Amino acid sequence: MGIKITGTGSYIPTEVVSNLDFANHVFRNEDGSKFPHSPEVIASKFLEITGIEERRYVDKELVTSDIASIAAKKAIADAQVDPETLDYIIFAHNFGNVQHGKLQTDILPSLATRVKHDLKIKNPNCVAYDILFGCPGWVEGVIQAQAYIRAGMAKKCLVIGAETLSRVVDKYDRDSMIYSDGAGATIVEATDEEGGILSHNTASYTYDEAYFLSFGPSFNKEMNQDERYIKMEGRKIYEFALTKVPLAMKQCLDKSNIPIEKITKVIIHQANEKMDEAIIGRFYKLFGAKVPKGIMPMSIHKLGNSSVATVPTLYDLLLRGQVENQSIKKGDILLFASVGAGMNINAFVYEM
Repeated sequence: MGIKITGTGSYIPTEVVSNLDFANHVFRNEDGSKFPHSPEVIASKFLEITGIEERRYVDKELVTSDIASIAAKKAIADAQVDPETLDYIIFAHNFGNVQHGKLQTDILPSLATRVKHDLKIKNPNCVAYDILFGCPGWVEGVIQAQAYIRAGMAKKCLVIGAETLSRVVDKYDRDSMIYSDGAGATIVEATDEEGGILSHNTASYTYDEAYFLSFGPSFNKEMNQDERYIKMEGRKIYEFALTKVPLAMKQCLDKSNIPIEKITKVIIHQANEKMDEAIIGRFYKLFGAKVPKGIMPMSIHKLGNSSVATVPTLYDLLLRGQVENQSIKKGDILLFASVGAGMNINAFVYEM
């Protein structure tokens, strides 16, 4: 028996926001002082560091659970499963439903409950719940789904990663340029085929690292300081990721007994192109190997960082041949990995 991803779907918002669209923003430092450089210079430097040219924002009338339902319906259709046969709906997000122009989140009922409602599933034994696990949420959802299946508690699970980060960013903070919106969904189920999920690894670092990503006031001191926006300590996160993520990926691969030469693609969270390249470089260095050309497909250039949605969206695009000069096929060995708020890291090895 193999536990495989049998269907995928994604929702990529229609509003394209380029770096030049930030030209009218007045970026500030944490102490409230204005940046000495023009927005154009900041945008140019931002592109050089992150690789992000564009990002996508959802339409004003949509919220996170809406786009999740769209992606979920695509995944269900792709897997050709009856929604009534789903045992679990696992929904990874971080900020719930935040309506356009508002900061208050809505997670009552849970977003997984809303998706189940949207899918018109009547089966009460289909358990729907949310997980808050930072950017690695979808990967952790897949790990949980396969655990239920291995334990005999489930046969089919719907795992979703969706977020609308554009609703929780401080427009006076340069980091607001990183974030985007999107949704990705997958059906994970037991099959008669070999392969699927071969190993997994998860870690949470909280002693010193818990608040590397958190909620904080606007950098514009004239704004209401009781309102909170997503904030990150970029340098600390970068150093943390380069130190811890390659090791977690190695531990995961070691558990699978798959030699590194067999890895076809590394599908990693899309947060920062330079950071991802450095992580992959250190990962291969741990094995005394060189990084193969084209090993790391990227979507960040046009889609930005959509948190929990980046990995499932990228996987869906790869399967549909929509990533330039990249493809995956049956028999390929993939290494999925992510890192984010918590600070959490996870990975799993997957045979197509």
